[in-house]
Amino acid sequence: MATITRYPFVRHLRTAPTSHVVQLRDGTVRRSGTGLSFWFRPLTAVLSEVPVDDRELPLVARARTADLQEVTAQVTVSYRFEDPELVARRLDFGIDPGTGTWTASPLDQVAHLLGELASGHVMDALAGSTLREAISSGTGPLRARVTAALLADDRVAATGLRVLGARIGSVRADADLERALQTPAREQAQSEAERSTFERRALAVERDRAIAENEMTNRIELAGREQQLVAQEGTNARARADEAAAAALIEARAHADRQRVLAAAAAEAARLQGEAEGAAESARMAAYADVPYEVLLAVALRELAGNLPAIGQLTLTPDALTGALTALTAGRGE
Repeated sequence: MATITRYPFVRHLRTAPTSHVVQLRDGTVRRSGTGLSFWFRPLTAVLSEVPVDDRELPLVARARTADLQEVTAQVTVSYRFEDPELVARRLDFGIDPGTGTWTASPLDQVAHLLGELASGHVMDALAGSTLREAISSGTGPLRARVTAALLADDRVAATGLRVLGARIGSVRADADLERALQTPAREQAQSEAERSTFERRALAVERDRAIAENEMTNRIELAGREQQLVAQEGTNARARADEAAAAALIEARAHADRQRVLAAAAAEAARLQGEAEGAAESARMAAYADVPYEVLLAVALRELAGNLPAIGQLTLTPDALTGALTALTAGRGE
């Protein structure tokens, strides 16, 4: 709002950069501009302040669809005062020269005008659509139709306004009716969710089955490999046993051959030794054949004496000597 400073007989007005002030005196425009600051006489000046910034007007528009159902659309209209002097002539934006406040409610008038126009265009746009089409078609087509209709409306241009655009927040039906319309979609979504859950479970079961089959295949393969390993180990053990048996047989045969050779050598040595001893004995006996008996007896006594143990004392009694001589005599007689 404008700031007015009071002085005796005169006033000073200072406006914001987004306010357009029109000063009339005797029905003639004396000053008109944005962000003005000037002196004026309160008894002769007629002042109007029109905001020139962009403004938003939220409203709720009710309409009836082609199937006679009530719907509610949340609409936001963006607008601006394009021609402030024209607006000041068509709407009451006059301000009190003493306080700088509006003497009327011009923004309410603008809101009523734009609200009626936007609601009418919403009703016209939804009149040819069914309830399901109005709710499910989205807000884009409705926003485009309402914006185009407001831009082409002559009353808006005649008031000095410029509509920048319209936004549609939502199009809603009665709560019970909307829930009834949402039921098929909810059921379909629930069915989709259940089908997705079933598919996930089926996929999980399929994955578990694939994992189990893979594990079984691995176990079968491992069992086959283990069987091959056992067979190979048995073959290796048999080969080792055969090799050990062959080596033992060869060793036994070699040992037997050695023993046989040793035995043959020992027998040959014994035979040769026996033959040598026999030959020696024969030669000795042959040598003794022509020796006289007394010589042989003396040799025998010498041999006997050489083989007797050491005698410290020898006592000869007549009886022992008689027996020895008797035996010696008996030997000669034979």
